[in-house]
Amino acid sequence: MKHARDDYNQRIQDSESKIPADEPVFLIRGQDIIGHEAVRAWAHLHRVNGGSDQAYVLAMRHADLMENWPKKKHADIPPEAAK
Repeated sequence: MKHARDDYNQRIQDSESKIPADEPVFLIRGQDIIGHEAVRAWAHLHRVNGGSDQAYVLAMRHADLMENWPKKKHADIPPEAAK
């Protein structure tokens, strides 16, 4: 699993190794100020591109949880990117 942030490589793991080591992944946290909007956009694009209704509903429910998360902030910049 390949993160955009090197500091995530040691913290966020795929314990069952279902994600190939070189596959890019993207993590959006509930505290991200626009995270819920990004997940809703993904759900919409998923659906209009023939994705399942079940995945759409699950993503929208998760977006609701993210929107209601009490702490909001912009995404952090990883230390190595600030150089």
